[in-house]
Parts: sequence; C-alpha cells; structure tokens
Amino acid sequence: MAPLVIAMLYIGVGMVATLSSWHETLLAVHQPLGIAILVLVLLRFIVRLTHRTPPLPNDMPRWQQHIAHLSHWVFYALLFAMPLVGWSMLSAGGFPIHLAGALYLPPIAPQGVRLYTFLRSAHTVLALLLFATFLAHLGAAMFHGLIKRDGVFSSMARGRRGL
Repeated sequence: MAPLVIAMLYIGVGMVATLSSWHETLLAVHQPLGIAILVLVLLRFIVRLTHRTPPLPNDMPRWQQHIAHLSHWVFYALLFAMPLVGWSMLSAGGFPIHLAGALYLPPIAPQGVRLYTFLRSAHTVLALLLFATFLAHLGAAMFHGLIKRDGVFSSMARGRRGL
C-alpha cells in the first residue's frame, strides 16, 4: 500500500501545480486511486485489529515504543481521513467523482463554496501531515535497519506472511 500512497502524494502535488493537459489525466487517476486506498486502509485496519503486531525489541526505550505505536495510529487516521475529506471536498464543490466507466460515487457533503474551500485546505494540510509522518516513519525504519540493526526494519520490510 505504501507505493500507492506515495504515488497519490506525488499525483496530488502534480495536480495542484499544473493547469496543463496533464491536470485532467492526474485527476482521473487520483480519484479512483484515493477510493482504492480508502478500501485498502479499511481492510488493513480490520487485519490490524484481528492480528497481533510483532513485538518491538525489549531494549527499545518505552518512549520510542509509544511513538512507534502512535505513528501507526496516526497513519491509519490520515489514510482514512484523506480520501474522505477529498470526497467531501469534491461533493461540496459539486464535482462528480468518477471511478470507472459509468460508475460515479454519490456526494457525501452538501454543496457550498465555504465548505469546499475549508475542505480543500484541510485536504492540503492532511497531505502535508501524511508526508511528514511518512518521512518520520522512513527515518525511524532506516535508523533501525542501518544503525541499531535490531530486527525492526527486517520485520517491517518482510511484512507478515499469510496476511
């Protein structure tokens, strides 16, 4: 799922940074990909609630363990909120969300310029928070993989087999 999220962040930046002919193409990719990520996050969250996570090293300071757990919950919250805020934003702007063929999502927010403006700003702030959280997570993973060599990175990179 990480490659999809990274792609979404770059597509989002590309969408707001250009008014070229690429804008419509990026938008056509961004919307269904956002909904796909929402579905994947919901599925991943269910797996997270029904399966234990690998234990952190015993010698890891308690504050680092708390930050590690908190960062995962922040990821879930952001990855859940981002597509919902985007969907709400487009609904408030009166823009249809095209998934594929004749399949469109229904609006989930009332139309209104003020609401659209607020949600657009919120979507941007959430994207920046998501990118910052990703960078912090990547930095921590590299610290554990390259400096501590305590097995945390290999556990993350390997994932859980069978899930």
